[in-house]
Amino acid sequence: MSIIAKSSGETLKKELIPAGSHIARCYQMIDLGTHEESFEGNAPKPKRKVSLTFEFPTEMRQFGEDNPMQPMAKSKIYTLSMHPKSNMRTDLESWRGKGFSDEEAKAFDITKLLGIPCMISIVHAKGKDGNMYANIGSISGVPKGMNIPKQINASFEFNFNDRFDIEWVEECPGWLKEIIKSSDEYKERTGQLMAKEEEKKQAPDYNEQNNDLPF
Repeated sequence: MSIIAKSSGETLKKELIPAGSHIARCYQMIDLGTHEESFEGNAPKPKRKVSLTFEFPTEMRQFGEDNPMQPMAKSKIYTLSMHPKSNMRTDLESWRGKGFSDEEAKAFDITKLLGIPCMISIVHAKGKDGNMYANIGSISGVPKGMNIPKQINASFEFNFNDRFDIEWVEECPGWLKEIIKSSDEYKERTGQLMAKEEEKKQAPDYNEQNNDLPF
């Protein structure tokens, strides 16, 4: 049996989600933390980032020989802002079919999006590296009367407070791990955990102390 070696320049192409409109569902929300970002040559400013991931239940694929069929998925990164001109507010208003009042926009809990269906327009575009990518062009509400498949992936949330998980960060895709680990919040949170571990090491072990009664 021959074993054929191929040139290192030959790579497998990842299948793209077909271009066009798809029914989808938000199932994952990842707090990416704060990062310095510049716009149009201006001085960098700290901005909080978040990633929303959507499953596409009508685009089922088998990812690996022994794995069951799973929906294709796509993420979109937003600046965590409800400014009237922000991408997040634009998409959310299109998704729910109406604008936000000033009061609603002051503090909108984006975890409410988990498990909510929508329609997503996928656009194919060539990246700076010359490869084609499937991008989320727009998000809108599901038309009345349309059949909505049940959620397949379990809802998942990661944040730096009550949903912080170092093991999950270590196992997530490299590009995502790099963004999270470079955030101010990750460095602060891991620093706090390391300090607590050090305190435990320095704490006296009462089991090893003299057990003689003082009376």
